[in-house]
Amino acid sequence: MSRLFLLRHAKAGWALPGMRDFDRPLDASGRADAEAVGAEMRSQGYVPDLTLCSNAVRARQTLEGIAGQADTGRVLFCDKLYSEDAAGYLALIHENADSGAVLVIGHNPMMEDLATAVSGSGNADARASLSSGFPTSGLAVIDFPGSLKRAALGNGYLEAFHTAAGH
Repeated sequence: MSRLFLLRHAKAGWALPGMRDFDRPLDASGRADAEAVGAEMRSQGYVPDLTLCSNAVRARQTLEGIAGQADTGRVLFCDKLYSEDAAGYLALIHENADSGAVLVIGHNPMMEDLATAVSGSGNADARASLSSGFPTSGLAVIDFPGSLKRAALGNGYLEAFHTAAGH
């Protein structure tokens, strides 16, 4: 069995004049939410072997907040997590899925699209929460029967869907 954690970056501020979207930092609530996600991961025993993180500033800062509270395993920063669609996310997971548990820190709508596409079944409460959208700091926990290299549309089980307080 393998496990995929899909985490949408924490809440970022609006881009200032002349600032690229890529460079938007977390706002104060986003920093607090990232730490809260890390604490939740630690309390639930969620420990990835590998973290794939978007290079966007807000994703990197989300990782920093989590890492202060929980183990994130080996970390790879991936430009593709900023620019690819959900199929590209899945291809990136397949390329790096030698580990039993992978955390992906990325962006919407890719997070929501991927979580919905690979979760063929799941916990009723988690499925209901995910159907309401994938908020910033949302964390989907999806189990697969075999290696993540074989993760495919509909063959995952949505074990849990956590959202930060206030969402």
